[in-house]
Order: sequence, then C-alpha cells, then structure tokens
Amino acid sequence: MHLQARGVEAPGEQPDGALRNQRWLSAGATLAPQRRSVILEIATRLLFHTMVVFSVFLLFSGHNAPGGGFAGGLVAGVALVLRYLAGGRYELGEAAPVNAGALLGSGLFLSAGAGVVPMFFGGTVLQSAVLEFDGGPLGTVKFVTTLFFDIGVYLVVIGLVLDVLRTLGAEIDRQGEADGAQAREIGHDDSEGADGTEPDAGGGEPAASSTGPTQEGAR
Repeated sequence: MHLQARGVEAPGEQPDGALRNQRWLSAGATLAPQRRSVILEIATRLLFHTMVVFSVFLLFSGHNAPGGGFAGGLVAGVALVLRYLAGGRYELGEAAPVNAGALLGSGLFLSAGAGVVPMFFGGTVLQSAVLEFDGGPLGTVKFVTTLFFDIGVYLVVIGLVLDVLRTLGAEIDRQGEADGAQAREIGHDDSEGADGTEPDAGGGEPAASSTGPTQEGAR
C-alpha cells in the first residue's frame, strides 16, 4: 500500500523537502546556499566519471590514434575543475585525495626514466620498443614502452591542475568565506546598535519654540 498518496509518509521514505535538499556531491553541504547550483552539481555527478574514463582511454590510445598523455591529462584536469566549481575546495579534496607534489614528482620520474633507460641497453634517448605477448581471450597484445612516458606526462598535467586549484582557487574560497563572515559580524553589530537607541521624547523639536507663540498671545 502506497501511504504517501494519502498524505502519510511511508517508513524509510523522505519528504519532498528532503528530496529537494538532497546532496548530489559529497561536499555539497559545505557550500553556502546562495553559492550552490543544483544543475551544476547534477551535471558534475553525471559527467565526472565519464570524463575520467575517457581521459584514460586517450592515454592508452595515443600511440596509434589521437590522444596521448597530455590530451588525457587535460581531460582529467577539466573534470577536476568541474568538480571544484560545483563543490569548492572540499569537493576537490573528496575527488582527488592525493598530494599534487607526489603526482608531479612521479610523473617527472616516469617521463625522465622512459627517456634515459633505453641508453643503458645500447639505444638512444626516448627510443621505444614494442613488446608482444599472448593475452588469452584478448589475443596478441602489443605494448609500447613509450606508454611510460605518456603516463608520466598524464600525471604531471593532473598534478599541475590540482596544485593550481588548491593554491589559487582554495585561497580565493577562504578569502571569500572570511569576507562573508566579517560582513555578517558588522551587520549584526549594526542591528544591535540600532535596537539599543531610543527616539527623542520631544520629537526632536525644542520646547521653547512650541511655547513662543503662546507667550506672545498672552501679552
């Protein structure tokens, strides 16, 4: 029996107000109501994971098709920017709880290693090799060693985007929150001062001016 149709909420069901206030992002409740955009939160929730998967596809298909580590890193960076715009710095922390410096260092290490390691085997800088192995149901799988270089570039781009968002964007958020709190304190002090003042009992007019014509008439 559907109880909500008769105006009674069934056990476990949420009222309409709770559905309207449902969080579409993990850190959506940390934003002020005037800064939240439900449309942007829904779009971010629908697009973020798709963009991340597409960035990984570009990373692995960049050797023989358009893409690569840089293009894939840009797509993943745009996904992080979208997550930051929808939920602020707290949402960015939920989306990527990693150290940007660690990503930058790992990416540089992989890229540099992919360029230098071939020299130890008698090759040239950034020389690539193709490795083939039997993948079972997948058939013969070809692996190109330049993939390590692309992975390094991918990590560098993502780490750079994270570093920029956390240093510049998060600082702007903190400054805006501090300004908003200061404005609320000033408005609260002004309202208390206005409530504490009392109007003049004489209506602001001196008493001598009201009695002047009466005294002249008596003369």
